Amino acid sequence: MKVKFLVIRFSSIGDIVLTSPVVRCLKEQVENAEIHFITKRKYEPILSANPNIEKVHVFDENLIGMFPSLKEEKFDYIIDLHHNFRSGRIKRRIKAPSFSVNKLNWRKMLLIRLKINRLPKKHIVDRYLETVSTFDVKNDGRGLDYFIPEKEEFKKEELPKPFQNGYLAFVIAGTYFTKKFPVEKVSEICQNIDFPVILLGGKNEFDEGETILSQSKGNVLNYAGKISLNQSASLIRNANLVLSNDTGLMHIAAAFKKKILSFWGNTVPDFGMIPYQPNQVSKIVEIPDLKCRPCSKLGHKKCPKKHFKCMIDIDNGQVIEWINKNFSS
Repeated sequence: MKVKFLVIRFSSIGDIVLTSPVVRCLKEQVENAEIHFITKRKYEPILSANPNIEKVHVFDENLIGMFPSLKEEKFDYIIDLHHNFRSGRIKRRIKAPSFSVNKLNWRKMLLIRLKINRLPKKHIVDRYLETVSTFDVKNDGRGLDYFIPEKEEFKKEELPKPFQNGYLAFVIAGTYFTKKFPVEKVSEICQNIDFPVILLGGKNEFDEGETILSQSKGNVLNYAGKISLNQSASLIRNANLVLSNDTGLMHIAAAFKKKILSFWGNTVPDFGMIPYQPNQVSKIVEIPDLKCRPCSKLGHKKCPKKHFKCMIDIDNGQVIEWINKNFSS
């Protein structure tokens, strides 16, 4: 007899990728487990090729319209990895036993506002897995999953010849300004390395990518806003190195065990969202002694202190040294 689980995580890219160990461990460790997942429609491509998920339920804005079809599924258990008002509505309507992640929001606010750190030294993946401990599910140690549909793969042969022998992927994306490594610093790095660089991001980063491209010495391609998420993931998977802001593609890179150098501005690793089990040479770059960090758990449209030292003061020389050391190793 099947045991039907509904996993809830509405957004966003990185947060959904970070749920993949829960999905896999439930599927493999609970006898006859059938996993369903509900998310926003725009994030369906993250989940559609995952063989551990029986069905992905998607919605645009009208979550209420999902209730009849969800109730028809007759779920045995709900695993709420979003834990907000909307996920609460699903739990109240379906009335199956539910298990919800503790988002530790008050502890995060304590760190942001008073700089008092009461957060556990535990990655969000491990806290997600604690949510299903009732089912005797254990962390299998295999890290994150990300599955790319074959039709959406970006093959190396489609790249210009200089890039087919290796490149670094530079993720310039970020939901907020204060999570993004400055364009001028990205440009300086690209100018001072001798390796091909592919810029990745969304439509909002297209113009920034074009600026970096225009200032390059011919070793840069700008794919920000030009290709799909899964095509970007495919380029991440094939990259020699990945440089990234604290954003979704960083977690996709971790799923592929890439060598990752990640930039941390207004957010901090203590939030528990660092790359999960990436290649061992991966490195976190931050300015740890700034009294204003963290200034938000999400980000700001501009630096509240107007100096943006958390990103501007990062030493590009150390970044370039890491690239030169690890590109071919």
